[in-house]
Amino acid sequence: MPADAARHLRGDGLTRGAPAIRFRARAAGLLALLLLPFLGACGDLPQPFRGNPGGQAGMLAAPPAYRLAIPDPSGALLPAEASRAFSEALSEALLGAEVPASATATPLPLDWLLTVDAVLEGSTVTPRYQLTDPDGRDQGTAEGARVPAREWSEARPDLLRRVARDAAPRIADLLLRAEAARKGMDPAALAAAGPPRIFVPAVRGAPGDGNAALTARLREALGAQGMVVQDIAQGARFAVTGQVNVVDQPATRTQRVEILWTVSRVDGFDLGRVLQLNEVPMGVLERFWGDVAFAAANEAAGGVRTVVANAGGFPPDPNAPPREAAAPRGQGLSLPADPGALPPPRPESPAAPAEEAPR
Repeated sequence: MPADAARHLRGDGLTRGAPAIRFRARAAGLLALLLLPFLGACGDLPQPFRGNPGGQAGMLAAPPAYRLAIPDPSGALLPAEASRAFSEALSEALLGAEVPASATATPLPLDWLLTVDAVLEGSTVTPRYQLTDPDGRDQGTAEGARVPAREWSEARPDLLRRVARDAAPRIADLLLRAEAARKGMDPAALAAAGPPRIFVPAVRGAPGDGNAALTARLREALGAQGMVVQDIAQGARFAVTGQVNVVDQPATRTQRVEILWTVSRVDGFDLGRVLQLNEVPMGVLERFWGDVAFAAANEAAGGVRTVVANAGGFPPDPNAPPREAAAPRGQGLSLPADPGALPPPRPESPAAPAEEAPR
């Protein structure tokens, strides 16, 4: 990493309901300042995250300790026989991805459930996959690749297998996000209401592979923060969008990189923002973002979590001690009903004369 790539490093997080520190005059309505430094670019220096995803990654890569039941998708716009073939193709593809899955019409009590339907949009059909835990709580939804409506209606076995192979990594990723969110939450709070679901669309405006890299890394980081991350809006309570703006500064042969994360509610209300700023040498992010995306997304995820928590996205811990209520006004002072029962006031001692200053 060039030495000047990390110089003038600065990240500013703007959230509501956090400590009241103003961030410039134009952002006076948003409160709180979170320092979010991130690396500028990577060169010959050690890259600690490359090939070392962290201790939790090994746990998430292991097959889950539950089974995923796949009933015949009656809402997938397929004939009954093709629906059965599609559920079996999905089960086979998921088993190949090391996800225990079974095409069955009678899920077991502890099975997770994969509900499949399809939406006709013009001349294409989009399969959708909804994940539900054993308690019936929605754990997220993923969309498959679009298929020409004519081919979908024919439902040839090779097409169904191809669609299932395309869906398997998407469904597996959905499971990993749900598992990461459950591990990231307090067990008692999880049992009470479940983790918040947040929609993370693709980042926009970054050069090179920045859009894809930042999107993927932020989804991973938010999952580790205890949220169920979705790549579609259906069922999500919150959303976070990322916009990257790169401004050339020819005088210094640098570029100013601005990453703005905006957290909103499902009704579109803007809850808060996390802003990251940095200056990097000209062109260092034109191709690969690598560890820059990893560091930026992980730092931003903390600010996003703060915004979601301040908006009531995380259920309160039922085991947390109750807050002490403020004492009612006047409590602790008991006045007698008869004013004559009050003791007479004590006379004040005369003040000692002030010593005259020597002349």
